[in-house]
Formats: sequence, structure tokens, C-alpha cells
Amino acid sequence: MEKIPLTRAGFAKIGAELKHLKTVERPAIIAAISEARAHGDLSENAEYHSAKEKQSFIEGRIKELEGVIGLADVIDPSKMSGSIKFGATVKLVDEDTDEEKTYQIVGEYEADIEAGRLNIKSPLARALIGKDEGDSVEVRTPGGEKSYEILSVSYS
Repeated sequence: MEKIPLTRAGFAKIGAELKHLKTVERPAIIAAISEARAHGDLSENAEYHSAKEKQSFIEGRIKELEGVIGLADVIDPSKMSGSIKFGATVKLVDEDTDEEKTYQIVGEYEADIEAGRLNIKSPLARALIGKDEGDSVEVRTPGGEKSYEILSVSYS
């Protein structure tokens, strides 16, 4: 199996979600199923079917997170330097609009574009890998070609 790259923060967040699912969500759904069973006929019991569906989702998510943790390759960006690679925080300027954006390149399980965490498999991240401060990159996006200049690269 292929290792899954994660930052320390991403690994901690996944661990916290897994702990929450196991210690809070799982016991709560078991109690909800027991309560719904007590209402009698299960064939037409909407509460029971809803609780069983939620239990199935929770158990699936627990398995997924355990798999991610088992294959995790935790990378500490603060020990890196040089050209852009996993964990880098990159400040860019769109050469067409002069809009500045800052992204950290992270693994797919911790990516959140709204929070500035860019999936390493995204077209922009793939274009940035190996580049340095001052370089320009061309990226083909679903919205068309984009040009960015790299203003700064840091590892923190």
C-alpha cells in the first residue's frame, strides 16, 4: 500500500476525529438504536432505520480513518527548506488579477481550499512542486489557464 503523506497537524486532527467517533458518536448511536428497538415493530420504525444508517456511516468513517492512520507518513515541514515540496507554505500572486493567495501544500485527507490547505494532487500544487521564490507557473484549471508568480516559500 502507498503511504499517505500528512503534516503533524493533519495527523493530529484525524486522530482527534477518530477518538471522537469511537468515544462519543459510537456510544450515542448504540444508545439510540437500543431506544428505537424498545419502541417495538422494527419494520416500520423510522427512528431505528435512521439510527442504523447513521451507525453504518460512523463505522465506515472509523475504518477509513484507521486505514489513513495506519498508512500515514507524518512529515514535519519545519525541518524542510529549499524549493517547494510537501508541507511548504507558498504565497502566490495571480499575474492577471494581482490577487495574492497563500496556500500550504498538504495531503488529500487534510486538504481544505477554504482554509488555504492545498491538496498535493491538485493541478496548482503539482505545478508548484520543485519551483522556487520568484518563479512563475502556468496552471491549467477547469476555468482555463492561470499564471502565478511565487512571492515566498516557507516551512513552518
